[in-house]
Amino acid sequence: MAGRGVGLKVAAGALALSVPLVLIACSGPSGPTTSSAAANAHGAGHNQAANLAPTITLLPQHNATRVPVSVEIGTAVTGGMVSDVSLVNAAGHRVAGVMRVGGESWMPTSPLQYNQQYTATVTVIDAANRTSQATTTFTTMKKPATRPIRSFVNLASGETYGVAMPVVVDFASAIPSADRAAVQSRLFVTSSPAQVGAWRWYSDTEVVYRPRSYWQPGTRLTFRSALGGVPIGNRVIGQNITSTATIGRDMQMAVTDNNHVITIRSSGKVIHRFPISMGKASTPSWSGQFVIMTRLYATVFDTLDMGPGGYRVAVNYAERLTWSGMFLHSAPWSVYAQGHFNVSHGCVNIGPSNAKWIYQNALIGDPVSVSGTRIHVAPGNGWTAWDMSWDDYIKDGVVPVTVSVPSTYAIAP
Repeated sequence: MAGRGVGLKVAAGALALSVPLVLIACSGPSGPTTSSAAANAHGAGHNQAANLAPTITLLPQHNATRVPVSVEIGTAVTGGMVSDVSLVNAAGHRVAGVMRVGGESWMPTSPLQYNQQYTATVTVIDAANRTSQATTTFTTMKKPATRPIRSFVNLASGETYGVAMPVVVDFASAIPSADRAAVQSRLFVTSSPAQVGAWRWYSDTEVVYRPRSYWQPGTRLTFRSALGGVPIGNRVIGQNITSTATIGRDMQMAVTDNNHVITIRSSGKVIHRFPISMGKASTPSWSGQFVIMTRLYATVFDTLDMGPGGYRVAVNYAERLTWSGMFLHSAPWSVYAQGHFNVSHGCVNIGPSNAKWIYQNALIGDPVSVSGTRIHVAPGNGWTAWDMSWDDYIKDGVVPVTVSVPSTYAIAP
C-alpha cells in the first residue's frame, strides 16, 4: 500500500564539520594586505632568500567596508606557517574560529556582527623560529533588509544511523547556480575514520553528501555549516549549525520482485528472509537503491484528495523510502499474498511479526534495494544518492571531491 504519512516531515537537525581535499578560501571585497619582517642574516654563505623572514598576504584589505559577516581571514603565507590568528571587535573582544586544514584561511565559528569594525592580526613562524605579523582592519556589511534564508539538515546530534546515511541539506529558498560553489565550500563533513565523500546538488534547494562507499560501521560523523551571513544576491543565509552522530552496525535489505522476498543481511551474512507483496500492475513499486528516511510505529496513509481510488488507512511498523509514498510496512490484510503475488498500491507489504522485527532493528540510514519492477525511482524521490555509480554521482560537481578527516587545526579564542 502506498500513501503519504500524515504529519511526517524531514528531520531538521544541526550542521557540523568537515574538510575539503581541494580547499577554497573566501575573501573580502577588496585586494590583499601584505606584511613582512625584516631579513635577518645568519652568517656568510647564506643567500638572500634564505635570510628572508616569512611573508603574509591578508584578506580582506585594510579598511575594507561592506565585508560579509561570513568573511574568512585569508592567510596566504610564503616561507612559514600560521601560528596564531587574533580577530577582535572594536571593544577588543576576541572572536573564536578555526583554520581550514590547508591553512589558507581562518573562519570565525559564528557570523560576525553587522556594521561593526574588526581587526585581524595573523602571526607566522618559519623553520628558524622567525616570526612575521600582518594586521588588517575592516567593517562588516549592514544588516540586510530581507529575511535570512533558513537551512535544515537531516543529521540529528547524538543519533545512530545506518551505513548508507547521506547528509542532506535543504534550503528554504532557491540557491542560484552561480552561488552554489560558495555555499558548498562552507559545508563540512568530518568522519573518523576518514573516508572519501562528495556533495551533489539535486535541486536548487537541496545538496547531498555521501561517501564513495557505505560508511564504515562505528564511524563518528560530524557535520558543520558555516553558512551564517553568506551573501546570496540581496539576501544572506542565516544559520551556523553543528551536529555529531554515529554510524551503527551494517544491516542491508534487498527486496526482490521475482520471488516476493525481502532478504536482510548483517555484515554480509543473511539473517532473515521474509515474504512480501509489492505494488500490483496498476500501481507498481519503484525499483532502485533507497535509504530508510523515517521509522514510524504508527501512521495514517491518506490519499483521499488524490481522486478516485483514494483511501485512508492506519498502518504500523512503517519505514519511508520515497517522498512519493513508498514504505516498508506491516500489512496484515495481505498476508495471503505475501511471498506469492503483488496486491499493494506500491508499498512493500510485510506480515505483522516480520514488520515488527524490521521496525525494532532498522535504523534511519539503512540501505534498501528494490529490484524487478517495471518502473525506476527518479533522482531526488527520497534519499537517492546511492541510486547511481560513484563516477556519475560526482559528475558535474561544483566543488571537487573531499576527504573527511577526524580533526581540524583550531585556534582557541
